[in-house]
Formats: sequence, C-alpha cells, structure tokens
Amino acid sequence: MVDKEANFKDIFQKNSRKIYHLCYGYTGDEDSANDLMQETFMKVWQNLDKFRNQALISTWIYRIAVNTCLSYLRVEKRHPKDELTTSIIENKPEELSDKNDQVASLYKCISQLEENERILITMVLDEVPYPEIAQISGISDGNLRVKIHRIKQKLTELYNRNERF
Repeated sequence: MVDKEANFKDIFQKNSRKIYHLCYGYTGDEDSANDLMQETFMKVWQNLDKFRNQALISTWIYRIAVNTCLSYLRVEKRHPKDELTTSIIENKPEELSDKNDQVASLYKCISQLEENERILITMVLDEVPYPEIAQISGISDGNLRVKIHRIKQKLTELYNRNERF
C-alpha cells in the first residue's frame, strides 16, 4: 500500500497541473476545473492497479480526464448554468496584470472551440508531445499537425475578434 501511495503521489505531482489546465479549458471555471481534476485523480487512484503500462501513464490519465470532463459537460448541458467564462472575465479583480488578462482571454477563446479542439489545444499548451497527443486522440501524426494548425488559426481569429470589443 505504501508503494501505491508513493507512486500515486509522484503521478499526481507530475500530472496535476496539466490535468487542471485541461479541465479549465473545458469549463472556464476554476472551481469546476479543480473539482474535475480531483475527480480524475480519484479515478486514477481507484484504477491504478488496473493500469497495464501499454501506454504512458500520462496518456492514460488524460483519457480519464477527458472522459470525466465530457461527462460533466453532458450533465451541464442538461442543467445549464450562466456563461462561465463571461462571469470569470467580469468578476476578476482589477489588479490583475495584462498577462493574466491575456490568459483569461485565451481561455475564453478556447472555451468557444468544439470539444475535440479544446482537448487538442489544451494538450499543446501543456507541451504534451505530439506523438502522445496522437495516441490519446486516436489521430494520425500528420492529421494531428493539420488539425492543430487549423485550431491555432481559429483561436487567433477568435482572440482578435474578442480583443476588438
């Protein structure tokens, strides 16, 4: 049991930041992102014995996180809340720096992407290697590069459109 706890602690330390960013990309809300990250790691803990080392553990955790986020979004669509990203932008403290404003604006734009686009771009932002992203998403390397290029173009357009207002 001690080995499992030490292993889990190491896994959490290495992956929690990336999983938080992934969850935040889906929700646009810090509290929901934290909840989803915790739910993801609860599932990791519960299923750690079942991990077969056929892929990188980070790939396995991303899949769990993506499925957890998609389940959350399905429930949210049945019980819609106010636009989360709008409330984040409107309720942030005035003392935030320009960089924080840009990051918030970027995440607002990411939240406007389709679900599969959000997954891919969040992994790119978290510097997940392309081969690992391809494995997680089930997309070939070449097709992945094309998709990411198009997502970046779409994000640039969304960002520029939002900056005008």
